[in-house]
Amino acid sequence: MSESHNHLVDNSLSGKIKKETGVSVARCYQCGKCSAGCPVSVDMDYPPSLLIRKLQTGLPEHEEQVLRSKSIWFCLSCEMCIARCPMEVDIPPMMDYLRHESIRLKKVNPASKNIISFHKAFLDSIEQTGKLYEMGLIVDYKTRSFNLMQDVMLAPSMFAKGKLSILPEVIKNRRNMKQIFKNTLKNKQK
Repeated sequence: MSESHNHLVDNSLSGKIKKETGVSVARCYQCGKCSAGCPVSVDMDYPPSLLIRKLQTGLPEHEEQVLRSKSIWFCLSCEMCIARCPMEVDIPPMMDYLRHESIRLKKVNPASKNIISFHKAFLDSIEQTGKLYEMGLIVDYKTRSFNLMQDVMLAPSMFAKGKLSILPEVIKNRRNMKQIFKNTLKNKQK
């Protein structure tokens, strides 16, 4: 008898999270320690414990709210939540999965646009040079976000202090770095 006959397949968002990340939201008993310790919970639309509770219900409207939330984009992956959690619910990998699903399903919260722009600019810099190239990151981010004048007055003092260089520092064998990115994208599409 096949596995699908022996066990019901959990197609809820929490079931998919468990399958893809190993994180079981069912383990959470809502003590709230994750939310109390989260340094950005005050800026989230749903603090971590409420986000988990919405996932626990399995209701489609709650899953929709989770995927469209700002919370999944505000998570810093600092791991304060798991350090405080008596049940060791590992929220950061869950948030990574939710961000990926939010993008895949085209449900990204519009307030998260700049976060995504910065993330893409950061990864582009690493992929191209193998290291973070701050000037390239700034130009790429400003081009994506259209925040052209944001922090522009900081540039002269950063140049003077040697914090920004005009030319990137490049690692040897960038081909390997590009292959890592290619393999990661291939694995994400599976």
